[in-house]
Amino acid sequence: MKSILLTGIREMELCDTPMPSIQEGTDVLMKIEQVGVCGSDVHYYETGRIGDQIVEFPFALGHECAATVEAVGSDVTRVKPGDRIAVDPAMPCFACDQCLDGREHTCRKLRFLGCPGQAEGCLGEYLVMPEASCFLLGSLSFTQGVLCEPLAIGVYAAQQAGVKEGMSVAMLGAGPIGLSCQVSAMALGAADCLVTDLIPERLEMAQRHGASWAGSPEQQDIVAEIRRQHPEGVDVVFECAGQQETVDQGVSLLKPGGKLMLIGIPRESVISLNIHEARRREVTLVNVRRQNQCTQTAIDWIQEGRLQVDFMRTHQFDLEKTQDAFELVVGYREGVMKAIVEF
Repeated sequence: MKSILLTGIREMELCDTPMPSIQEGTDVLMKIEQVGVCGSDVHYYETGRIGDQIVEFPFALGHECAATVEAVGSDVTRVKPGDRIAVDPAMPCFACDQCLDGREHTCRKLRFLGCPGQAEGCLGEYLVMPEASCFLLGSLSFTQGVLCEPLAIGVYAAQQAGVKEGMSVAMLGAGPIGLSCQVSAMALGAADCLVTDLIPERLEMAQRHGASWAGSPEQQDIVAEIRRQHPEGVDVVFECAGQQETVDQGVSLLKPGGKLMLIGIPRESVISLNIHEARRREVTLVNVRRQNQCTQTAIDWIQEGRLQVDFMRTHQFDLEKTQDAFELVVGYREGVMKAIVEF
């Protein structure tokens, strides 16, 4: 089959790779239809690593995908050949203490698509995944299926933050994860969503889809402006940029007892915190590790019309042009939000 492999820093090749096959009774062989380019994929593309997870070349990236079921193992009961599915890229063991405690996303033996040392990614024509990672799309499109992966993170973050009717929330970073947090918070009843980003097109997109205010830290003092609108601070801040600056802003924006949701992946291994400012107002910091049991919720919310995600898809590429997609995302060019590789 044809696959795109990362062969070096910012180097990709279209290669012939072995066709995967069903090995376990719970395996599902699927034909990949679309793959989204994620910020974490770009980390590996640009630097070859995220923290201590280091790529050994060649390696297949990609973890946001939608597919058509090709064949199933003898124990599979929920999906059948021909079914259209969204794929949860996480493969927990379901047997360790974390899994038994309902925390499959922090499974001791977790394997994740496109993660070095765990599993090759989905940038190939076919893929085998366990049935537990397969979710029927119903009336959703393949694009919506791809977008369910980042959306599930937004759903999980909003639920972990305890967003409810009437709350004020701020999203620092308006990429796909920031906007997924925005639409999820609004679906849970957030009354006021304030968004920051450096890219004008992303700010415009956030406002078109429900943000009450959007601003750039390059154009204004966003802490002063949000504080002007909310003198007592906001209830929740979703930090989606993975930057020291946005962590500092997040602490400054919260009201006493507020929550800072740390979702963005920093390139650095260490970030600092104004502990006195955070302590005096008893700010809660919550690290968000991907998502947990929210893929079906994401599908349901789209199907029920509680939120929209289609607007996030801005660019489409053929498999042979995958590197062009990555370069577009790396450079934040052409107002890119989500670039999708279509097979």
